[in-house]
Amino acid sequence: MNIQAEKIVLTKMLLETENPKIIESIKEIFKKEQTPDFWDSLSVEQRKEIEKASLEIKNREVIDYYTFMQNHR
Repeated sequence: MNIQAEKIVLTKMLLETENPKIIESIKEIFKKEQTPDFWDSLSVEQRKEIEKASLEIKNREVIDYYTFMQNHR
């Protein structure tokens, strides 16, 4: 796929459309691309903790909130 040719085709389509929903959808796509991923703002330690917690959840190594609270009251 030639990226430059694709851009030209998309530009032509954008210029020819009169549908405001299409234009708004394209704008939203670009806004999402510009929004930084929160993951990138986390420290290495925070990422490791989240990954550890995800693994614990996946392995069903968790207890529900109410059981936890009963054990710590």
